[in-house]
Amino acid sequence: MVSVDERMRILKMVEEGKLNPDEGVRLLAALRESRKDPRPAAPPSRAMGKGWLRVRVTDVASGRVKVNVNLPLGLVDAGMNIATQFAPNINFSEIADAVRSGSLEGKIVDVFDEEDGEHIEVFVD
Repeated sequence: MVSVDERMRILKMVEEGKLNPDEGVRLLAALRESRKDPRPAAPPSRAMGKGWLRVRVTDVASGRVKVNVNLPLGLVDAGMNIATQFAPNINFSEIADAVRSGSLEGKIVDVFDEEDGEHIEVFVD
Protein backbone atom coordinates (compact mmCIF):
# COMPACT_ATOMS: atom_id res chain seq x y z
CA MET A 1 0.00 0.00 0.00
CA VAL A 2 1.26 3.48 -0.84
CA SER A 3 2.09 5.57 2.21
CA VAL A 4 0.33 8.84 2.81
CA ASP A 5 3.71 10.64 2.87
CA GLU A 6 4.58 9.44 -0.63
CA ARG A 7 1.24 10.55 -2.01
CA MET A 8 1.45 13.87 -0.19
CA ARG A 9 4.86 14.58 -1.75
CA ILE A 10 3.43 14.03 -5.22
CA LEU A 11 0.37 16.18 -4.47
CA LYS A 12 2.58 18.94 -3.12
CA MET A 13 4.61 18.90 -6.36
CA VAL A 14 1.35 19.23 -8.32
CA GLU A 15 0.24 22.09 -6.08
CA GLU A 16 3.58 23.87 -6.55
CA GLY A 17 3.42 23.43 -10.32
CA LYS A 18 6.47 21.14 -10.45
CA LEU A 19 4.21 18.46 -11.96
CA ASN A 20 1.07 18.87 -13.99
CA PRO A 21 -2.02 16.93 -12.83
CA ASP A 22 -1.59 14.22 -15.47
CA GLU A 23 2.00 13.60 -14.37
CA GLY A 24 0.79 13.40 -10.77
CA VAL A 25 -1.85 10.84 -11.74
CA ARG A 26 0.77 8.71 -13.52
CA LEU A 27 3.16 8.87 -10.56
CA LEU A 28 0.45 7.92 -8.10
CA ALA A 29 -0.60 5.04 -10.33
CA ALA A 30 3.01 3.86 -10.61
CA LEU A 31 3.39 4.00 -6.83
CA ARG A 32 0.22 2.01 -6.35
CA GLU A 33 1.30 -0.57 -8.93
CA SER A 34 4.77 -0.90 -7.41
CA ARG A 35 3.21 -1.63 -4.03
CA LYS A 36 0.67 -4.07 -5.52
CA ASP A 37 -2.23 -2.37 -3.79
CA PRO A 38 -4.81 -5.07 -2.99
CA ARG A 39 -7.80 -2.70 -3.35
CA PRO A 40 -9.79 -3.11 -6.55
CA ALA A 41 -9.61 -0.24 -9.00
CA ALA A 42 -12.49 2.22 -8.90
CA PRO A 43 -15.17 1.38 -11.45
CA PRO A 44 -15.35 3.62 -14.50
CA SER A 45 -17.33 6.67 -13.47
CA ARG A 46 -17.27 10.42 -13.40
CA ALA A 47 -14.14 10.18 -11.20
CA MET A 48 -12.21 8.98 -14.22
CA GLY A 49 -13.67 11.68 -16.47
CA LYS A 50 -13.48 15.43 -16.47
CA GLY A 51 -13.97 17.39 -13.32
CA TRP A 52 -12.12 18.58 -10.27
CA LEU A 53 -11.98 17.95 -6.57
CA ARG A 54 -11.08 21.17 -4.76
CA VAL A 55 -9.97 21.31 -1.12
CA ARG A 56 -9.60 24.71 0.52
CA VAL A 57 -8.65 25.47 4.13
CA THR A 58 -8.88 29.10 5.22
CA ASP A 59 -7.66 30.72 8.45
CA VAL A 60 -10.83 32.25 9.89
CA ALA A 61 -9.06 35.08 11.74
CA SER A 62 -6.97 36.37 8.84
CA GLY A 63 -9.01 35.12 5.88
CA ARG A 64 -5.75 33.74 4.43
CA VAL A 65 -6.02 30.52 2.44
CA LYS A 66 -3.77 27.95 4.11
CA VAL A 67 -4.43 25.05 1.71
CA ASN A 68 -5.79 25.27 -1.83
CA VAL A 69 -5.53 21.99 -3.72
CA ASN A 70 -7.24 21.30 -7.04
CA LEU A 71 -7.13 17.69 -8.21
CA PRO A 72 -8.60 15.84 -11.16
CA LEU A 73 -11.44 13.65 -9.96
CA GLY A 74 -9.26 10.65 -10.80
CA LEU A 75 -7.29 11.56 -7.68
CA VAL A 76 -10.32 11.70 -5.40
CA ASP A 77 -8.76 9.38 -2.81
CA ALA A 78 -5.69 11.57 -2.47
CA GLY A 79 -7.83 14.69 -2.10
CA MET A 80 -9.89 13.07 0.60
CA ASN A 81 -6.69 12.08 2.42
CA ILE A 82 -5.69 15.76 2.41
CA ALA A 83 -9.10 16.77 3.74
CA THR A 84 -8.93 14.11 6.46
CA GLN A 85 -5.84 15.77 7.92
CA PHE A 86 -7.83 18.94 8.55
CA ALA A 87 -11.18 17.42 9.53
CA PRO A 88 -10.51 13.98 11.05
CA ASN A 89 -14.06 13.61 12.40
CA ILE A 90 -15.62 13.48 8.93
CA ASN A 91 -16.02 10.13 7.15
CA PHE A 92 -14.31 11.04 3.89
CA SER A 93 -14.33 7.48 2.56
CA GLU A 94 -18.13 7.67 2.18
CA ILE A 95 -17.79 11.04 0.47
CA ALA A 96 -15.13 9.63 -1.88
CA ASP A 97 -17.46 6.74 -2.81
CA ALA A 98 -20.27 9.19 -3.59
CA VAL A 99 -17.95 11.41 -5.65
CA ARG A 100 -16.75 8.38 -7.63
CA SER A 101 -20.34 7.37 -8.35
CA GLY A 102 -21.10 10.87 -9.67
CA SER A 103 -23.86 11.52 -7.13
CA LEU A 104 -22.18 14.57 -5.50
CA GLU A 105 -21.52 17.94 -7.07
CA GLY A 106 -20.83 21.47 -5.85
CA LYS A 107 -19.74 22.18 -2.26
CA ILE A 108 -19.78 18.83 -0.49
CA VAL A 109 -18.02 19.75 2.77
CA ASP A 110 -18.25 23.06 4.63
CA VAL A 111 -16.78 22.86 8.15
CA PHE A 112 -15.70 25.52 10.62
CA ASP A 113 -13.11 24.20 13.06
CA GLU A 114 -13.43 26.65 15.95
CA GLU A 115 -10.61 25.03 17.93
CA ASP A 116 -8.03 25.57 15.15
CA GLY A 117 -9.76 28.60 13.63
CA GLU A 118 -10.05 27.00 10.20
CA HIS A 119 -12.75 26.87 7.55
CA ILE A 120 -12.57 23.63 5.51
CA GLU A 121 -14.35 23.40 2.18
CA VAL A 122 -14.39 20.58 -0.38
CA PHE A 123 -15.97 21.08 -3.82
CA VAL A 124 -16.66 18.82 -6.78
CA ASP A 125 -17.11 20.50 -10.16
